[in-house]
Amino acid sequence: MRVGLFVTCLADVMRPSIGLATLELLKREGCEVIFPEGQTCCGQPAYNSGDRHTAQEFARKVISEFADVDYVVIPSGSCGGMVKTHYEELLNDSPEYRARAQWLAARTYELTDFLVNVLNVDSFDTTFQGSITYHDSCAGLRELGIKKQPRKLLDRLNHVEVKEMSGPEQCCGFGGAFSVKYGDISSRIVDLKCDDIEATEADAVVLGDLGCMMNIEGKLRRRGNHKTKVLHIAEVLTGLVGNETE
Repeated sequence: MRVGLFVTCLADVMRPSIGLATLELLKREGCEVIFPEGQTCCGQPAYNSGDRHTAQEFARKVISEFADVDYVVIPSGSCGGMVKTHYEELLNDSPEYRARAQWLAARTYELTDFLVNVLNVDSFDTTFQGSITYHDSCAGLRELGIKKQPRKLLDRLNHVEVKEMSGPEQCCGFGGAFSVKYGDISSRIVDLKCDDIEATEADAVVLGDLGCMMNIEGKLRRRGNHKTKVLHIAEVLTGLVGNETE
């Protein structure tokens, strides 16, 4: 099985351990992982800002880079949602690329969805242990239906206790450009999210989207909370934790 790994630009620049952990998970399951070294952005920032021309250029680039794989796996709900739900409409004026976008969308999976529904993974070799609470990132939840998959994986870990927040589906306030344009509103939203996280008294908040990770971790630290870890689910499943320490 040839699996293309689209690592995302944020993970590449801000937290490479996510990409390495995702690679490790796929290799453990016998996947032949294809990593196009020229990959960059999925085009979502341009798309959300109304710059369709730039977003189309990125979309065509991604489609060309992953044209020879069986699946594409993305450790990010927002980037996965961009490829899977927006590329076809974005490239609607080009019949050739629209068809290729459809082909790619049918083969693109967010990481936990791929592990659960394609690979049927039922065990993990991880050194991570402790209590966690899971944050449902907006794009993964609403565009891709990522809800049960990460919890099913976490429930298979022997030394991990999941403590649910009162509002795990509530937005963290990031929203890409939203947090820049409406900083005061964004700050208040993430404050409420951090209140909910801290109320669980979990050792770590775990999620599947780096934009949310950066926003939540930044707010927790500015509030003086240096105890609660902020981790990507791939890091938990492998024990390959990056910026945080176990």
